Amino acid sequence: MSERKLLEQSISNKIRAEFLIQALPYIQSFNNKTIVVKYGGNAMLDAVKQAVMEDVILMSCVGIRTVLVHGGGPEIEAVLKKTGKESRFIDGLRYTDEETMDIVQMVLCGKVNKDIVALIQKAGGRAIGMCGIDGSLFKARRVKGEKDLGFVGEIENVDVSIINPVLDSGIIPVISSVAYGIGEDEGKALNINADIAAAKIAVVLKAEKLVLMTDVQGILRDINDGDSLIKSLPRSQIDILRNEGIITKGMIPKTDCCAVAIDGGVKKAHIIDGRLPHALLIELFTDEGIGTMIES
Repeated sequence: MSERKLLEQSISNKIRAEFLIQALPYIQSFNNKTIVVKYGGNAMLDAVKQAVMEDVILMSCVGIRTVLVHGGGPEIEAVLKKTGKESRFIDGLRYTDEETMDIVQMVLCGKVNKDIVALIQKAGGRAIGMCGIDGSLFKARRVKGEKDLGFVGEIENVDVSIINPVLDSGIIPVISSVAYGIGEDEGKALNINADIAAAKIAVVLKAEKLVLMTDVQGILRDINDGDSLIKSLPRSQIDILRNEGIITKGMIPKTDCCAVAIDGGVKKAHIIDGRLPHALLIELFTDEGIGTMIES
C-alpha cells in the first residue's frame, strides 16, 4: 500500500473512532430507553431507505427500545391514481370515503408495512409489522366537525400492551397508522395521522424521545434561508413562533405533535430531514445534531 493510501486510511479510521467516542455517552444514556421514530411521506425516498433501516437497527443493537411508526401518503396516492380515483384534501387532511379507506388499509397495513419489515430484516435486524387495529393498539372515533372527512379518525386510546413484549424481546415494532374504530364505526378501520399516532405512542410508552423524519431540515427562522435552522427550541416558544409567522403551513402539525409529546412527558422531540443518509444517527449520537430539537 502506498504512503498516500496509508495516510488516507489512517485519517478515515481516526474519523470513525472520533465519531464512536462522541457517540459513547449518548449510547450509554439511551440504553434501555424508548425512542419513537415516525418515518413516512416524502421522507421515504428509495435512495436513503436502507440507511434509515440501518440506523434503526443500530439503535436497537445498542439497547434502545426503538419503535418505528410510518405513514405512506405517496404510496396511497400512487394506488389511487392506478385505480382512477381522484384524491381530495380538506384542510390538509385526505378525505377518506369507504373505497379510499380500503386502499389506505391495503397500502399501509399491507405493502408499506411489510416492505419496511423486510428491509429491516434484510439488513440484519428483527422486526414485526402491525397496525393500530392489532390488539386495539389505537382506538379512534371518526373526526366530527363542520367539514366531513369521511373515515378519518381521532385517537381516543392507545394500548401499548401489544408493543411492550415485542420491545422486551429486542424486536423492532413497525406500526402503520390505521386505527380500530369505536362508537358508530365500531370494528371499522379509520385513517389516522401518523405523526399524532407516533406522539401518542411516545407519551404512553414514556419515551425518552420522539423523532419526526420529514422532508425539510427542521424549523427555519427564514423559510428561504437554509442556514437559519433553529437547532434548539423550548416548548414554550412554539406558539410565539407561530404567531410571528415563522412556524407555518406543514410545520404547524409537526410542531403540534411535538407539543403533544412534550406536554405528555416525553423529554425531547426532534424534527429532522429524513432525506439525508443516516440522519437519525447524526441527530441522536453527535453533539451538533442535524435538525430542530424541542424540549420542555
